[in-house]
Amino acid sequence: MNLINRLKRTVIRHVVPRVTRELEQLRGLRLAPATPPASVPVPAVAVEVPSIDAIQAAARLHDQAREQTNAAARTKRKAEKVLARTPDGTYGPVTIERVPSGRQSADLDAIRVIFAEHGLGEVPMKACAASLVITWAAEESTTVDTALVAA
Repeated sequence: MNLINRLKRTVIRHVVPRVTRELEQLRGLRLAPATPPASVPVPAVAVEVPSIDAIQAAARLHDQAREQTNAAARTKRKAEKVLARTPDGTYGPVTIERVPSGRQSADLDAIRVIFAEHGLGEVPMKACAASLVITWAAEESTTVDTALVAA
């Protein structure tokens, strides 16, 4: 069975019923499930904010790691330009081969077609995780003081 048929079957079995239930609830065709009785509220736990020095040291470490990651990615792209043109084989102590990936991702085009066929509207999407952005107020050295990091 090819991937499109398996994806279609999975969407029809799992996604369509869930979306249909949610649409019915939104349209008022079915009563929403009863909400459980309110439980005893949990007291808010005080979050201990790190010291300014510890935050600055962590921000410096983060910036250094980001720069190292970018440098490593550039180096990797440079190496991949050569390796992409290299056919599979053994070259001295190095063996080059291409193996299929086990990773899969949803075919959104096929899912959109299935949703359109069943009149389900747009494909539900969820937002990605928030990105951490660090902005320095003034030019500072990005050397890390290990004593601050240990704090």
